[in-house]
Amino acid sequence: MGLLYTCLIGLIVGAIAKFLMPGKDPGGFIITILLGIAGALVGTWLGQMLGLYAAGAQAGFIASVLGAMLLLFVYRMIAGKKT
Repeated sequence: MGLLYTCLIGLIVGAIAKFLMPGKDPGGFIITILLGIAGALVGTWLGQMLGLYAAGAQAGFIASVLGAMLLLFVYRMIAGKKT
């Protein structure tokens, strides 16, 4: 049940990040789920590095969306240089 919940939240976070950063992005709903999950991991890591979260604490919803948006930004910077 935890995996299903993680995928659902990842889909929501990824969809919101793609909505807030319109443009051409890869993939369908599976990539969106992975983007949301990775965004939560990036948000947690950055929050812990900045001292916003204690060790072992997880990022909140907004930090997860911001992490996903950061990943989209990095992807666009890398993909833009290849073309």
